[in-house]
Amino acid sequence: MKYTGKIRDGVVVFEGGPPLKNGTLVAVEPIEQMGDSATLGQRLNRFAGSAKGLPKDLARNHDYYLHGRPKK
Repeated sequence: MKYTGKIRDGVVVFEGGPPLKNGTLVAVEPIEQMGDSATLGQRLNRFAGSAKGLPKDLARNHDYYLHGRPKK
C-alpha cells in the first residue's frame, strides 16, 4: 500500500489519515516538486562516470555493441 503526505513541523502527515498504528515502520521517499528548476541533464549528472569497464569507443560505436552493426 502506498500513502502520500507532506512534512509539517518535521513530521510526515499523511493525506486522508491512513489506518496505521503507532510504531508502524515506514519508508519515506521525497517526491520531486512540479516546479523543480533542474533540467533532466542536471538530475542525471549524478550518474556520470558511474559505469565501469566499458569500451573507450562506446559513444562512437554504440550501434556495434548494441545491435552488431559495423564499427565506425
